[in-house]
Amino acid sequence: MSTPHPSPTLVIMAAGMGSRYGGLKQIDPVGPSGELVIDYSVYDAMRAGFGKVVFIIRRDIEEDFRAAVESHIRGRIPIEYAFQELEDVPDGFQVPAERSKPWGTAHAIFTCRDLVHEPFGVINADDFYGAESFRTLEAFLRQADPDVGTFALVAYVLRNTLSGHGSVTRGVCSIRDGLLQEVVERMKIEPDGHGARYLEDDRWHPLTGNEPVSMNMWGFTPTLFTHLETGFPKFLRTEGGKPKAEYLIPTVVDELVRAGTVSVRALHSDARWLGVTYPEDKAAVAAGIRALVDQGAYPPALWDEP
Repeated sequence: MSTPHPSPTLVIMAAGMGSRYGGLKQIDPVGPSGELVIDYSVYDAMRAGFGKVVFIIRRDIEEDFRAAVESHIRGRIPIEYAFQELEDVPDGFQVPAERSKPWGTAHAIFTCRDLVHEPFGVINADDFYGAESFRTLEAFLRQADPDVGTFALVAYVLRNTLSGHGSVTRGVCSIRDGLLQEVVERMKIEPDGHGARYLEDDRWHPLTGNEPVSMNMWGFTPTLFTHLETGFPKFLRTEGGKPKAEYLIPTVVDELVRAGTVSVRALHSDARWLGVTYPEDKAAVAAGIRALVDQGAYPPALWDEP
């Protein structure tokens, strides 16, 4: 039996402004006592056994973010910050003048390389994942060898992750014998009858709705940072001149799996996604959380507990 390692860290990607949403959705209240989606993630992570939280943000939102988030959490769990900046590129590379957004989720994770030295989970700031998913992920990470490239993905059922107010992007997964075989980023996915569809090359392609998908809830060891350090310059050489190209963690993981460099355990979740992609999603998220509070899964005022 392997020896358990110290408590894992939770990395929360919160650098995006939410261009489709039209505001800083990471600090928009959705709970009955003004809680944020982030509050529920941190609360669930603490109960599951995570020992530290690292927020990835941009410096220009630091003051607002700290005021909205840190006051709830300070003193309950150690907090650190990593800053994702557009100008953070390796020597020899230039940022295109027409580019305004940072470089994507893989670049975001790379910014915390000096803060994280233990197995760690990664989530989006604006997605509600559910308590069971955090317990499942923490159990995997606590047993993970920090020096081995064995990762994990908490895979959700596609139909449980769609928005009724517009299209979404999901990493559609192929899984065999409990291991991730590939993950393909599909954009413009929307409900379609009893299933779903996605738009690519000006054509709609069908999906059943039962496909396992990535919601960017990952489990990594620090070996990932080495792969990102070599992969980001390669990305910039081929894609860096494109104003909207993004260095995405599902794409990075897919390349590593295909090359046989890492293995990725698929941890299944039947939970229904609650997340804010569009302004209209907020009411559904608030109603979903209210239902969980009514069921006793969360207290009405999340941080009133000692």
